[in-house]
Amino acid sequence: MAWDFTTEPEYEAKLEWARAFVREEIWPLETIVGELDQQQLDRIYAPLQAEVKRQGLWAAHLDPELGGQGFGQLKLGLLHEVLGTTPFAPNAFGCQAPDSGNSEILALAGTAEQKDRYLHPLLAGDLKSAFSMTEPDSAGSDPTTLKTRAVRDGDDYVITGRKWFTSNGSIADFLIVMAVTDPEARPHQRATMFIVDTDTPGLQILRDVPTMEHPQEEFGKLGGHAEVVYDDVRIPASQRLGEEGAGFLIAQQRLYPGRIHHCMRWLGQARRAFDMLCERATYREAHGKVLGEHQTVQNWIADSAAQMQAARLMTLHAAWVMDTQGVAAARQPISLIKFFGAEALHDVVDRALQIHGSLGYSTDLPLEAMYRFARGARFYDGPDEVHRQSVARQVLRGYAPPPDLVPSEHVPTRRAAARRKFAEVLEAVTAND
Repeated sequence: MAWDFTTEPEYEAKLEWARAFVREEIWPLETIVGELDQQQLDRIYAPLQAEVKRQGLWAAHLDPELGGQGFGQLKLGLLHEVLGTTPFAPNAFGCQAPDSGNSEILALAGTAEQKDRYLHPLLAGDLKSAFSMTEPDSAGSDPTTLKTRAVRDGDDYVITGRKWFTSNGSIADFLIVMAVTDPEARPHQRATMFIVDTDTPGLQILRDVPTMEHPQEEFGKLGGHAEVVYDDVRIPASQRLGEEGAGFLIAQQRLYPGRIHHCMRWLGQARRAFDMLCERATYREAHGKVLGEHQTVQNWIADSAAQMQAARLMTLHAAWVMDTQGVAAARQPISLIKFFGAEALHDVVDRALQIHGSLGYSTDLPLEAMYRFARGARFYDGPDEVHRQSVARQVLRGYAPPPDLVPSEHVPTRRAAARRKFAEVLEAVTAND
C-alpha cells in the first residue's frame, strides 16, 4: 500500500497562515509570561483565540458536530508541528493539553448531560480542565498500580487518594480522575474515570510542583503541575465516565493520538533549535574560521537534519496509519516515534545549546528552557523504556525459534542444503574435472 502524506493546497495555505501567526503573535509571549498572572494571560489569549476561530483552525482535533474541524491525525500532526515551536501556541488554537485529550474522552465516553455541562463549554474555551492520574507513590510507567480509590456508596462514589502532576489542575474548573473501583479485578479493569468539579468538598489542590521545566514557585497559572488530595470526595454516580473498569480502555483512546501530537510538536521545537544552531554557525568565529567550517559543527548540522527528517517521516507515517487503519494498527508506529522523537528533540536542542556556549546556557536565549522541556519528553505519556519494550514485544511476535535451535542463517547447515539442492550440477562439474 502506498503512503500518502499530501494535503490539499487550501490546507497548506492555512498552515502558512498559522506559521506567521504563531511567530508574530505568540512567540513574543515567551519573553513576558513571567510578569503575567492567569487573568492577564486569559485577556491576551482571548483575541488570539477569536482569530483562530475565524480561520477555521479552532479545536481541530474533534469532529465538526462537536465544534472541531475533523482534520484527522495527519493534518493535525502538521498543525501541531507549527504549534510546537512554542509552548504557548496550543492554547490559542484550542488544542492544548490536557484539555484536548479530556475533550476526546468526554466525546468518547460522556453522556449527553456530561457533554452539555463539560464538553461544549470546554471546547468553547469557557472551562479549563485537568487529567488526574499520576500518583507520587505509584509507578507512572505502570498505571495498574494506582492506589486512589473510588468506593460506591448508594447513589454516590467516594474518592480517596493523592495525585500529582495533574497538569493545569490549579486553574481547572473540573478534573477527570482515574481511580480504582475494583481492586480484585484484572489489572487493566480495576480503574474507572470520574469527573470532579474543583469546588467539590474534600478536594484540595495543594501546590503546583516545581519542575525542571518550571523551576520557579508558582500557583494558579497555565502550565503548572498540581499536587491534589482527594479526602473523601463525594460525587454523584452520574459523574462517572463510561462503565466501571473501563478507565484504561478509555485512556488508551486518548493517549495514542496525543502521542502523535506530542511528537509533531517536538519536531516544531527541534526545528526552531536547529535554526538557531545553523544561524550561529554562519557568523561565530573560533580558531580562525566561522563555526560552520569546522567539521564537528558540520556533523552536528547533518546529524540533526537526519534525525529530524527521520522522526518527521516516522510521525507522519504513524498519523497516516491511524487515519487509514485505526488505533490498533498504529500502536507500534506510535511507540516507535514516542522514544525516537524524544531522543531527536533532546539531541538537536543539546547541539544548539552547545554551539552557543555560555549564551545558550543563559536565559538570554530560549535554548536552556527548551533543554529542560526536552528532558521531560523522555517520560511524558510513558517512559522511553516502556515504549521500547512494547515495540520489541510486538516485533518478536513475528518470529519463532528455528528447528533444532540451529540459527536459520547457519552457514554449514545452509551449505549442506545447497549441496543437496544443486547435487546434479556439482556432480556434472566434478565429472568434467
